[in-house]
Amino acid sequence: MQNIERQIGSLQLVNPIFLAPMAGITSLPYRRIMKTFGAALVHTEMVSANGLIREGRKTRELLETSPDERALMDMNMGGPCKKVVRSGAGSALLQTPEQIEKILASVRRVWKKPLTIKIRSGWDHTSINFLEVGRIAQDQGVDAITLHPRTRAQGFAGNADWRQIRQLKEALTIPVIGSGDLYTAGDILRMLSETDCDAIMIGRGGYGNPWLIRDSLGLLQGRTFAPPDRSEIYRVARYHLQLHLEHFGERKALFEMRKHLCWYAKGLDGSSHFRSRLQKTETCARLTKLAEDYFLEQSAV
Repeated sequence: MQNIERQIGSLQLVNPIFLAPMAGITSLPYRRIMKTFGAALVHTEMVSANGLIREGRKTRELLETSPDERALMDMNMGGPCKKVVRSGAGSALLQTPEQIEKILASVRRVWKKPLTIKIRSGWDHTSINFLEVGRIAQDQGVDAITLHPRTRAQGFAGNADWRQIRQLKEALTIPVIGSGDLYTAGDILRMLSETDCDAIMIGRGGYGNPWLIRDSLGLLQGRTFAPPDRSEIYRVARYHLQLHLEHFGERKALFEMRKHLCWYAKGLDGSSHFRSRLQKTETCARLTKLAEDYFLEQSAV
C-alpha cells in the first residue's frame, strides 16, 4: 500500500484528497458528505474579509464548522468571480505580486497555525506569474499552495495545464496541491503521477459525486469499487437533504437541494424530466417524495 499521509505545517492529513472552497457549494452539509467519503481536508465557502470586519450574519454562517474540521486558514487568491475581482480580491491580486507579499507577511505575523493560499496561473496569458507568486508565498511562511493552472481570463474554459503544477512543485519546497479538470479517479491518479504534486483538490468533479473521493482513495490502495446504484445515490442524497434541513431550515434547504439533486441525477435515465420537475417543487417534503420516486422506483425497473 502506498504511503499517502500528508502534512501541512503542523496539520497531519491522512490522504492527499482535498475539497476545494466553492462559493454556494461547500456549505457545512456538503462538507460533511465529502468527509464521510474520505476527504482529508475540506474548506468553507469563500469568506469576505469585509464581511468579517462587519460581523455580518451571513458571514458567521459561512464560518460554522463541525468537530472533525481542523484549523487552517486558506487565502483564496485565485477566485475568478467578477464580484470578487471588482473588489480587488481573489485572482485580481495576481496582478500585484507586491501586494500579495504584503498581505501574506501581515497575516503570517499574527496567524501561527497552518496557512495556505490558492492561486491561478496568472491574470491572463500575457502575465503568467504562478512561479513568482509561489516563491513569494514560500518566502513569507505559507505552508502549502494550491494551483489551478488556468488564468483568470480563461475562467473554466479550455484545459487546465497540469505541466504548470509540476513546474511549481519543482520550484518550491513547500507542499503543492494540484487542481483542475479532475472528474474521475483516473484523472486524480494521473495528476498525482504526472505532476508529482503532494495532494489534489476536487472542485466541480465532486458535484453530486462524493464517490469520486472513495474511488480515488481505493485506486491509491489498489482497490476498485462498483459504481453506485440508484438506491445508494438516493440514500446519500436523502442524507444530504436531511443535513441541509437540520442546519439551514426548510427554505434554504429547498433552494440548495434543487441543484444538488440535479447533480446527483446527472447521467441517469430520465434525469432531464426529473430536473424539470425539481424546479417546480415548493416544499422539502415534496422534494423528498420526488427524489424517492425517481431514484427508487427507477432502480426497481
